[in-house]
Amino acid sequence: MADGQVNLAVFSVAPYMHAQVEIWTKEFPSVKLIDAVLGPSTAALASGCNVVCAFVNDVVSAEVLDILAELGVKAIAMRCAGFDRVDLKKASELGIVVLRVPAYSPYAVAEHAVTLMMALNRQIVKAAVHARMLNYDLSGLVGFDMHGKTVGVVGSGKIGRCTAAILIGMGCKVLTFDPYENQEAKDMGMVYVSLDELLTQSSIITLHCPLMPSTKHIINAETIAKMKPGVMLINTSRGGLVDTAAVIDALDSRQIGALGTDVYESEGGLFFSNPSAHTDDTPGASLPREFNKELSALVGHPNVIVTPHMAFLTQDALVNIAKTTVLNLTEFAKGGPYTNLVKA
Repeated sequence: MADGQVNLAVFSVAPYMHAQVEIWTKEFPSVKLIDAVLGPSTAALASGCNVVCAFVNDVVSAEVLDILAELGVKAIAMRCAGFDRVDLKKASELGIVVLRVPAYSPYAVAEHAVTLMMALNRQIVKAAVHARMLNYDLSGLVGFDMHGKTVGVVGSGKIGRCTAAILIGMGCKVLTFDPYENQEAKDMGMVYVSLDELLTQSSIITLHCPLMPSTKHIINAETIAKMKPGVMLINTSRGGLVDTAAVIDALDSRQIGALGTDVYESEGGLFFSNPSAHTDDTPGASLPREFNKELSALVGHPNVIVTPHMAFLTQDALVNIAKTTVLNLTEFAKGGPYTNLVKA
């Protein structure tokens, strides 16, 4: 980079980001805060900036990259681990560097995954609602001991291993499937098996793998049919790992006994917003449950907990994301080399 200066445009800015914004404004002379989600209609808001900081649901398509390149943008700094919405080939063609935050807090996501397991198992949501209604009957609130249960962890990366550590501490047997075996995972007691073995043997299955062509809809009608009847499914990774229609059918037939998900395949435009705040005279306004029939079916199901892509949302993780982004952009200002470069 010739001038060594970072002029930063941050898209999808939210109130919870105040600590991050404070860190960035101290480090960089020019920080433009943009509430809007990055997309073809909003990309021009990055005018005057040479770096765009984007989040998980921002659209960094070929069309968007063309617009950004015309504005003089030279780098995309993803403030998340995932980059499935970035057209890496196009970015490379345009000479735009793509950077990311590969590991901001694996503990945050792992703890959220186990929280979903426990809340579903022990009927915490139902019990809390009943208590607020002065109903202290125990009917329908029976759970099971986690100790001794077999849990399948799909993906043995940092988050998968952190999740497994919690589960092993609870006395669970942890199976894992990952094309790339990890010695640390083996040493801590995770047992590598085939995907079919994991599906057939696990009482709980939790997803901790990236979304790629090879993992898209890894949970589908065929793989669900191989699972134990009444299995619990947890997804804190990417919505596209799951065929939502197939999961809804399996919930209705009770092949899947419970679902905890922090992500949804069509969450763009829904998560990180408050559709319930819309009024009748708001353009595009509608009742929250009308935004998407599949999401409505999940939210309304008695054995499902949906959280709004918040597994990462701890103060520790937010600070780590901000600091790693500073590292990435400092390296960009120096022209590299890059610690967290995403290659096409």
